[in-house]
Amino acid sequence: MHPIIFKLGPLTVYSYGLMLVLAFSIATLLVSRQGRREGLNLEFFLNLSFIILVSGILGARILYIILNIKFYLNNPVQIIMFNRGGLIWYGGFIAGSLSCIVYLKYKGLDVHKICDLVIPYVALGQAIGRIGCFLNGCCYGKENLRFGLYFPSHDATLIPTQLYSSLALLAIYIILRIIQAQAHRRGLIFYLYILLYSLWRFFIEFFRGDSRIFILNLSIFQIISIALFILSVAMLIKINKQPT
Repeated sequence: MHPIIFKLGPLTVYSYGLMLVLAFSIATLLVSRQGRREGLNLEFFLNLSFIILVSGILGARILYIILNIKFYLNNPVQIIMFNRGGLIWYGGFIAGSLSCIVYLKYKGLDVHKICDLVIPYVALGQAIGRIGCFLNGCCYGKENLRFGLYFPSHDATLIPTQLYSSLALLAIYIILRIIQAQAHRRGLIFYLYILLYSLWRFFIEFFRGDSRIFILNLSIFQIISIALFILSVAMLIKINKQPT
């Protein structure tokens, strides 16, 4: 819709990048404030947030490149063109989660406790990031003249799946924060996020216009969603059996 916010001489501010910065800043501010209430210092969360951000962006980009490898082999310079989108959430989530776990283990901290603390704000940041996708015109939906919005970059009226995802993620954030405020088993919030998001992603993929069919009339992201859903259910069952 509006991929460029403004230009000031040689400086171009892209809506996608701006929303990523805003998402990171808000999520980091809120999780740091919540962490301080639980006795964790600001420096720890700044370091953790930076590690998650960098590894998440790299993971998201790498998965996108892998899934579009033919294009990038022919256009290698495009690999560093982040302003045009090309980040896949699942790649970022997996890479960010793994780097987070490694860092927490290095620090000798409780992985489930910190992940439960952080993940609601990840969902909030993700909700803000989806607005960037909407403004950029990526992650778009299928053409629909009745329920769609006109996207100049595509010259078509498309379902605004980015906005629906943003609202769904905001709802997930609220649900997780409500549970977070109550007594809960460690790991519950983190795996509940995976369950809720994988369900939503599986559903919204049917309305996406940029996802290719992978197998059994499902996209690769729906396959990943199924795998993560099964994982989250198994872990939630395991957590539920543990003593409180």
